[in-house]
Amino acid sequence: MQSLLSSSVLANPCTTGSPLFPPATAKLAAAASVPVAAAARSGAIAAVSRRSASGGRCVVAASSSSSSSPAVTTAEAGEVPATMKAWAYDEYGDGSVLKLNEAAAVPDIADDQVLVRVAAAALNPVDAKRRAGKFKATDSPLPTVPGYDVAGVVVKAGRKVKGLKEGDEVYGNISEKALEGPKQSGSLAEYTAVEEKLLALKPKSLGFAQAAGLPLAVETAHEGLERAGFSAGKSILILGGAGGVGSLAIQLAKHVYGASKVAATASTPKLELLKSLGADVAIDYTKENFEDLPDKYDVVLDAVGQGEKAVKVVKEGGSVVVLTGAVVPPGFRFVVTSDGSVLEKLNPYLESGKVKPLVDPKGPFAFSQVVEAFSYLETGRATGKVVISPIP
Repeated sequence: MQSLLSSSVLANPCTTGSPLFPPATAKLAAAASVPVAAAARSGAIAAVSRRSASGGRCVVAASSSSSSSPAVTTAEAGEVPATMKAWAYDEYGDGSVLKLNEAAAVPDIADDQVLVRVAAAALNPVDAKRRAGKFKATDSPLPTVPGYDVAGVVVKAGRKVKGLKEGDEVYGNISEKALEGPKQSGSLAEYTAVEEKLLALKPKSLGFAQAAGLPLAVETAHEGLERAGFSAGKSILILGGAGGVGSLAIQLAKHVYGASKVAATASTPKLELLKSLGADVAIDYTKENFEDLPDKYDVVLDAVGQGEKAVKVVKEGGSVVVLTGAVVPPGFRFVVTSDGSVLEKLNPYLESGKVKPLVDPKGPFAFSQVVEAFSYLETGRATGKVVISPIP
């Protein structure tokens, strides 16, 4: 797999003249940059903002207006510029290591990849942990453009790409494994190179900002349920039901898998949100200890790091899926594998509105606010996903 990943990163990444940080004397290519449909982008943001402003509800419902006008116009390969704007860091640390590079090299694509003009991206806790240097041993070389989640338009396709073409609106998690050799050139940039197998066509009912908030979180929720052997008629408790993964796990368990009972934890202001997503039981963790309640569950999905308590409420023979924190038997942890076929499988539920993306009401954050977006993500108080849109 390393050779595959290596084909998508750039040569000499650690020199001052690396493609991500070319010399200041480098000239921009004469080719025109891909034009941006600003009005369409602002329309997509307005759709999110309207939903956020109504009583604080931040479930982003499907909207035809958010998808009728693409956030990025299509482009021929010849119109792709040589350089782009990208957020990057060349050392590990807190958010202050992030710098906006206005002349980063547009990544080359391998035969099995497409070049995506990024319309929107989203942050995940793993982005902050990676930037802090917690995965140095298996990380990509520095400097690194962070970002896993992407939604945008295909502007160039490798010769072995069969299912996607220029002009396709796509979304996905751009690194097959989040921790094992992730992409050096991530999604917090105007362009990113992605293997075709990691992408899916964007649901037409969703705007780019909505779609960008889905991939890593929904793939994690789906894979966690699959690994736990979850199926129709089973019960589940989701710890952290208002977060990116938790909010989608509620919806998948209820509306896709056919759970008999879905319970979830959140703070007092978010209990109604849990119910709107499909939770039968909303537990206020500020007032109740879930481990002291009488109910037991076939599966517990722990998205907040309470593994020792989680194992107390699982039925004999059940499973505890641990996404963070200590793992106590029968709990287990896994690292999600990005797979476009999972997104394709879930697209009908997204198109119908049975499963809805959840964008934090403070967002989307502007591209210029990436540092602020990281700071907010790291408070642990985000509801749903922290989205960056539009990408200029």
